Amino acid sequence: MNAADPLLQLRGVHTHIGAYHILHGVDLDVPAGGVTLLLGRNGAGKTTTLRTIMGLWQAAPGQIWFDGHDVTRLPTPERALLGIAYVPENMGVFADLSVRDNLVLAARGARQAAQLDTARLQRVFTAFPALETFWNQPAGLLSGGQKQMLAVARAMIEPRRLLLIDEPSKGLAPAIVQNLIDALRVLRDDGTTILLVEQNFQFARQLGDTVAVMDDGRVVHRGTVAELVGDEALQQRLLGLSLGAHQ
Repeated sequence: MNAADPLLQLRGVHTHIGAYHILHGVDLDVPAGGVTLLLGRNGAGKTTTLRTIMGLWQAAPGQIWFDGHDVTRLPTPERALLGIAYVPENMGVFADLSVRDNLVLAARGARQAAQLDTARLQRVFTAFPALETFWNQPAGLLSGGQKQMLAVARAMIEPRRLLLIDEPSKGLAPAIVQNLIDALRVLRDDGTTILLVEQNFQFARQLGDTVAVMDDGRVVHRGTVAELVGDEALQQRLLGLSLGAHQ
């Protein structure tokens, strides 16, 4: 892959779920090493796009390219082995396992907590102190916000090339949201590419470099976050709101 090429490319991606045609030819470029926001009204197709990239739903037709390789037909485990991780909105933690074991399971190179990357684990604890407090407790006993912290921590615990994150700030207290922003900035600065769906625009604007806006299963706008933040008329036209109202 040329250094100027996007890390992830979608071309003409359609996704059908049962009788429903959700994505209608999505074209999307995700530059390497930055944060791309995927915005849009509810039902625009954002979560379906993330799930299709991860292989949980199949593109038909269309193509998905990752690091210059066609991954359209690869099963989800093989996409994960390439360095793609997905943090779903519904948190995706194992309720019967402890916080510790959830992280060990997410770190494929570790079979026990002592083998976890110490520096990465410390980053997790700095961002989300509650996870250290409840280290030996079953994840099912955590609050909704704490489960969301754990879901993000599972994606942080080992190096990933691309993180697909669906509304990570949902259910988090403001102080923890700031910790999450700091943690994702560190990952970005380490070279992790992030594709982020987020309804909290104050959160999103602090992280995003580029933005794609979806409507009715298509990408209808591409540009920089600074351009969108600075143009209230564009915000209103694309999203039906003003980001200034969320400051």
